Amino acid sequence: MGLHQLIGRLAMAPFAKALPAMGDTERAALEAGTVGFEGQLFAGQPDFDVLAGQGPNRLTEDERRFLDQEVNTLVGMLDDHAIDEAGDLPPEVWQYLRENRFFGMIIPKEYGGLGFGHYAHAEVVTRIATVNTACAVTVMVPNSLGPAELLLRYGTPAQQQHYLPRLADGRELPCFGLTSPYAGSDAASIPDRGVLTERIIDGRPVRGFNVRFDKRYITLAPVASVVGLAFQAVDPTRPDGQQELGITCALLPVPTPGMEIGHRHRPMDSAFMNGPIRGKDVFVPMDWVIGGEERVGQGWRMLMECLAAGRAISLPALGAAMQQTALFVVNGYGQVREQFGLPIGRFHAIAGITAQMAARLYATDAARRYTAAVLDEGERPSVASAILKVQLTEAGRRAVNDGMDVLGGKGIIAGPRNLLGVAYRHAPIAITVEGANLLSRALIIFGQGATRCHPFVLEEMAAVQAQDPERLGRALVGHVGHVMRNLWRSLAHTPLLGEPPADLRAEAKLIASLSARYALTADLAMGLLGGKLKRMELLSARLGDVLACLYLASASVWRYQVENDPAVLPVARAAIRQQLHEAATLLGELYANLPSRLLRGMASMFLHGTRHLAPLRDREAIALADALRTQPALIRKLCPDVSQPKRGGLLDLMRALDAAQALGDEVAELNKALRRSGSLEAVARGSRHPDLALAYLRAAEQVIRVDEDQGGSPANSSRVETGRASEARRAGALADEAPEMALMSRSV
Repeated sequence: MGLHQLIGRLAMAPFAKALPAMGDTERAALEAGTVGFEGQLFAGQPDFDVLAGQGPNRLTEDERRFLDQEVNTLVGMLDDHAIDEAGDLPPEVWQYLRENRFFGMIIPKEYGGLGFGHYAHAEVVTRIATVNTACAVTVMVPNSLGPAELLLRYGTPAQQQHYLPRLADGRELPCFGLTSPYAGSDAASIPDRGVLTERIIDGRPVRGFNVRFDKRYITLAPVASVVGLAFQAVDPTRPDGQQELGITCALLPVPTPGMEIGHRHRPMDSAFMNGPIRGKDVFVPMDWVIGGEERVGQGWRMLMECLAAGRAISLPALGAAMQQTALFVVNGYGQVREQFGLPIGRFHAIAGITAQMAARLYATDAARRYTAAVLDEGERPSVASAILKVQLTEAGRRAVNDGMDVLGGKGIIAGPRNLLGVAYRHAPIAITVEGANLLSRALIIFGQGATRCHPFVLEEMAAVQAQDPERLGRALVGHVGHVMRNLWRSLAHTPLLGEPPADLRAEAKLIASLSARYALTADLAMGLLGGKLKRMELLSARLGDVLACLYLASASVWRYQVENDPAVLPVARAAIRQQLHEAATLLGELYANLPSRLLRGMASMFLHGTRHLAPLRDREAIALADALRTQPALIRKLCPDVSQPKRGGLLDLMRALDAAQALGDEVAELNKALRRSGSLEAVARGSRHPDLALAYLRAAEQVIRVDEDQGGSPANSSRVETGRASEARRAGALADEAPEMALMSRSV
């Protein structure tokens, strides 16, 4: 008996007990997609030559023209406040989206679509979302997880020929029903059932499913003309225990007998269409099953494989748009708004917020861009896509929250001049959908996804399942060597693999060092806890978050290298330092919570040398904020997708900043003169450039002003009248008082 077989035999029973049980649906999720640079980070051996080998984002001539023309025309039609108030896109916008094939971006040209790559798709959504989230969501859903991608990958030729041209030109508008009232995060356990049956249609027997379903939170359902549906297929003619065929995906035209589109949902009162779909005794012919009868029961794998790519595009694009808009607003408003005789952006409290926002935006957008480049090379990185979804949407919410803090009263008064109010209300939506962030952090990124990145764990699981001692022994020997290498790298020396850019060589060495410590920690946690780690979600979440921080830091190195712009070096360094500090902090928290006194005691040894990974120093944050405030080119590089809307507060701010840039140093003199005079026209006449000065002063006034309710709703009117009546009664009472009392009251 060989050594490997002996080791495998001895380890088989304890490993079978320690490794977590895995069902078919969980296995499908785990095996979906591919592993990229995140796998090297998980193994503790990031190779920066491999990172640099991924080329920059590229747009075709058609993609660039579409962004410059059709997308710019579209955003110029969007009035965020008016759309929000109306609860729908204007008819002319709906028509423009259809005519210009915004719903067919991912559909190949041979079917009448635009045939765009992943990066172009993401850029379109990002640019629209900087102006209006509802329109961005409307565009992204048909191009994300839905019928088009499922049809492209799995549809029969007849289904592709029928549906894809109609989806591309907007004749068909799709939605996809997965979530049920009793199966939200646990989508694989949907209770919707389709029983295999046969019906006579037009005089001939037709095989299909009799389906009962109840779906909710389905975006575009109220306006959809074709419904994608996931249900559990059942064959009652099979023996007990074999009747469940598995999740199956089908396409149902609207209307279909027995299917009902319910009343509309209003997610955070947003204007995009969303609602429930219900069905009772709905017959779904086998021809409606995506891929036909041979794809019955394969729906969950199909969905997971599509999600491995789609989750890295649409919602991260929304998160990037929220961050870009918030940073643009905070930086711009900080220049226009003055208090105590100074632009508020110069105050250190606001400068610190601005610098942190810029650093986080650089890192998260770098990861989004890097992953899009990987996708355009044909990879489908499932772990990275889950990281992106969580990190970009959380960063978007955080940026909007920070922006609201800076805007103060300006940010909480509803109306067309409000700069972030609608985005603030919408931010939780992206957090919730396509795998709620709470679930993704606690279970998916590490518990399901990152396990696949490990160089040996999946092989060990497969060997145990196959009861193959030789295979298990070889995997275990390799695993032990892997742990010892990372132990050496953590305690003594971490080699730098590859050649990162010279400007960021020190940061790359820190990434490599922390990656080795992370890999060692992950192995210690899995070895100590085994299958229990899957249920210890706070520990699992921290392990996933550290991997995410390392991925974002590495992507920042890649972005700086491919863009080759030394002017952005301070932002890139700040972004990497911010992510490494968060990763080191999380590792410290992880060791503090491990259920092993020995490992808790060894934390200081394993994490030595990480305490210097401090976040931005105050002076560095202030210097970075000053650069953003005084160098318009720098803010344009960080916020390239912020687009000009039809009207509203964002347009007012853009006009004020353009005029201020043209005036240069004279802006401070104009603001000072305005505080003394109060007359825009009088101040402008004293300027060296009267017309330009007046344009700036008027635009700045619009930025500072807030909206007043001109409508006078009955409730508001009654409150106003009550207030006036109270004032009148008070005035009458004062008239009866002693003169000195009345004078005192009026002065107060």
